[in-house]
Amino acid sequence: MNTQVSSALPVASAAVPHAAAARPPASRTTLAWVSLLVLLAIALTFFLKGYQLFQATMVLSYAIALLGLNILTGYNGQISLGHGAFYAIGAYTTGILMEHASMPYWLTVPSAAVVCLCVGYLFGRPALKLEGLYLALATFALGVAMPQLLKYKHLEQWTGGVQGIVLMKPGAPFGLPLTEDQWVYLFSLLVTVIMFVIAHNLLQSGSGRAMRAIRDHAMAAEAMGVDNSHYKAMTFGVSAAFTGVGGALSAIAVQFVAPDSFTLFLSISLLVGIVVGGVGTLYGAIFGAIFIMFVPTFAEKVSKAAPWAVYGVVLIIFMFVMPGGVVGLLRKIQARFGRAG
Repeated sequence: MNTQVSSALPVASAAVPHAAAARPPASRTTLAWVSLLVLLAIALTFFLKGYQLFQATMVLSYAIALLGLNILTGYNGQISLGHGAFYAIGAYTTGILMEHASMPYWLTVPSAAVVCLCVGYLFGRPALKLEGLYLALATFALGVAMPQLLKYKHLEQWTGGVQGIVLMKPGAPFGLPLTEDQWVYLFSLLVTVIMFVIAHNLLQSGSGRAMRAIRDHAMAAEAMGVDNSHYKAMTFGVSAAFTGVGGALSAIAVQFVAPDSFTLFLSISLLVGIVVGGVGTLYGAIFGAIFIMFVPTFAEKVSKAAPWAVYGVVLIIFMFVMPGGVVGLLRKIQARFGRAG
C-alpha cells in the first residue's frame, strides 16, 4: 500500500507544473496587459491634478455603470433605456446613508449595490413578459419617472427634494500623504478593479454561459434546461447593482446629488457608451466611459452654439469607422497583424 502511494506522488507532482504550463498564452498576455494598465492608472494619481483627477474618477464611475449595462444588453440581449435610474438610486443610497445615517463612505458602496440589486430584480421580474422594444419602453418610462420620484414631497426629508444632498469628500485614511482628490480616485480605481474581476468571473462561469445562451437563442437555451425567467431577472438585478456602484462612486466624487443630475439623457449616454466601446465586450466599458466623459466637452469647445450637433457628427463618424465599437476595431487590427505575422 505504501509503495503504491509513494509511486503515485511523482505522477501527481508532475501533473501540477503540466497544468500550469497548459494555461493559454493569450490569457497570460491579457493578464500582463491588464496589470500594466492598472499600474499606469495608479501612476496617474501623481501626474493629474485637481479637476483632471475628478474627470478620471468619473471615467471609472461611468465604466462600472457601462459594465453593468453591457452585462444586460451585450451578454443577455435585454435592452434598457433607463439605466440612469439605477445610477441615481446608487448615488442617492450613498448620499442618504452618509447624510442621515453617518455611514462611512466605503460602506455605502456595497450598500448601494445591494439596494440596486433588489430594485433591479423586482423591476426585472415582471418585465420578463416584455421583449425587445417593449422592454426598452418600460425601462424608458423608469428613466423618465426617476427624477420626478426623487422630487416627491413625501420623500423630500430623505432626498432633499430639488435641493439635493451635499456630501463631504473623504480624506485619505491612515495618515497617507494624499489629497482628497487623489484618495477618491485611488479608492474608485480599487472598486473598479474589483468590479471588473467580479464581472469577468461571472461571465466565465456557468451563469455567464447561460446568459449568453439566452441572448443567442432563448428557446434553445430553455430546451437545454436553462431557467430563462430566473437568469433574465438575476441578470437585470446584477446589471443594476453594477450601475448602482458607479452611481455611488459619482456621488462621493461630485459631493452632491440632485434629481436633475439623473435625467433621461444619462440613460441614453450609457447606451451610447456601450455601443461606442463595443457591445458584448468586457473592456469596451473603459472606452465608452472616456467617450461619454470627454466628447460632450469637446463638442462644446468646437461649437458653443450647436454642441449637440457636433456630438451627433462625432457619434456618426464613430459608427461608420468602428461599427463593432473600439474593442471591435482593436480586434480587427490584432487579427490583421496576426495574419501578417
